Amino acid sequence: MELERTEAVPAVPPVGVPAGRRTFLRWLLGFSVFSTLAMVATPVLGFLVPPKSTSNQAGGRVLAGTTADIPVGSGNVVAMGSTPVIVTNTAQGFHAFSAVCTHLGCIVAFDSTLGQISCPCHGGVFNASTGAVVSGPPPAPLKPVTVVVEKDQIFLVNS
Repeated sequence: MELERTEAVPAVPPVGVPAGRRTFLRWLLGFSVFSTLAMVATPVLGFLVPPKSTSNQAGGRVLAGTTADIPVGSGNVVAMGSTPVIVTNTAQGFHAFSAVCTHLGCIVAFDSTLGQISCPCHGGVFNASTGAVVSGPPPAPLKPVTVVVEKDQIFLVNS
């Protein structure tokens, strides 16, 4: 008895012939792998390439509040673009400094009992008029920010 030869079925069906179940499943698996990789890569690329910020460019002015918002002997943390800034009102007038502690990068706050700027993380204390380190571990003073008071409005100026 002689066996009859059969030809192999081609992997891709000819044009006009509907695709089989295996072809569809291969396509679905490939699409699933591609979409999964895209979903993983998109946030990683978004983190590595930050968006351009137009609000923090040189020469810009940001309204920090009014003189009624920050009475003498107080302070307030405001946003200047994506940077936190602390605005203080002392007997010498209005002052503004970067609100990022020079020790480990915590956000500082105004301590009304001391009348100074304090860091809640490690007990750093800064002078409210000059930003100089009074006590604690911070190695450098707070970076000053230019303040302009017009009528009753307080503006922070990027330089």
